[in-house]
Amino acid sequence: MTLSLITPAQAAAPVKGESDRPRDKAPDAAGSVTSTITSKDSASAPRFAAAAAPARYTVVSGDTVSGIAGRFGLSTASVLALNGLSWKSLIFPGQVLALVSANAAAPAPKRAAPVTHAPTVARHIVVSGDTISGIAQAHGVSTQAVLSANGLDRSSLIFPGQSITIPLGLALAAHNTPVSRPAAPAPAAPKPAPKPAPAPAAPAPGKIIALTDEMRANAAIIVSVGRREGVDDYGLVIALAAAAQESGLRNVHYGDRDSLGIFQQRPSTGWGTPAQVMDPYRAALAFFGGHHNPNPGRTHGLLDIRGWHSMTVTQAAQAVQLSAFPNAYAKWEASARVWVAHLR
Repeated sequence: MTLSLITPAQAAAPVKGESDRPRDKAPDAAGSVTSTITSKDSASAPRFAAAAAPARYTVVSGDTVSGIAGRFGLSTASVLALNGLSWKSLIFPGQVLALVSANAAAPAPKRAAPVTHAPTVARHIVVSGDTISGIAQAHGVSTQAVLSANGLDRSSLIFPGQSITIPLGLALAAHNTPVSRPAAPAPAAPKPAPKPAPAPAAPAPGKIIALTDEMRANAAIIVSVGRREGVDDYGLVIALAAAAQESGLRNVHYGDRDSLGIFQQRPSTGWGTPAQVMDPYRAALAFFGGHHNPNPGRTHGLLDIRGWHSMTVTQAAQAVQLSAFPNAYAKWEASARVWVAHLR
């Protein structure tokens, strides 16, 4: 049997204090991504004229979203919004990113082209009774645009106090499009295929993510600690899927608020000191919990959850991590099962 392996390209480094999910181990875990667009992209942009942006761009090894945007004179926020990505989303070699909206119409003859601004975003703080569709309607954008901008799907829950990203640039573009004339098709171009869904920031169906050396080293630590604690293969799959979603299996020193390490554990909610949660061995032991839980009475791990064997991978991972994106772990299950088999 031949597996189709792809390797993650470098993800854009998040702004300090950002993550693709708010940390959850305390009552303040109901929040969402609260990214702030800074001047870092402009400061690091190359000092030459940007090439004309193609409609589609295929990611190569070493690419970042900010680097791609800067290369073509685009804002990072516009590329993220157009592809339904968040500031912590991973991109991979071979992934196709949309850089120019397929619905953009050419300006009418003898009419000044509308001023084009980089898509902007707004924040909406969820209150009791809010729904994604209601929030989208209030801001004049589609429900799907809001779901994509926040890494949610139609089964995701939102919570009072959570911050929701509103991709206002999409609404502005719609208002600026002249309604007195239809968009003319490109001359001599074949009939366009239906617009594809935004490129995924995680494994596509049937794809298995290949482990880099850094990912393999951290995965091996998780498997080693789990086996020492008597965790079976299913428990190891749950742990690897959780770590892949939280950090890409990297022992990162940043995250949402004070989240750190391979499992993005928060010192402020009892998971240990910053140095302790950055220790991958201790972080793995805390994730598994049980008799050797290093945070007794403060945090609970997989082995402390009654009936976890009867849960799905994403349900069990969520029971430990308490993420604002409870369904995010499922997309890593297929890769995690292959990793466990290779790390015996």
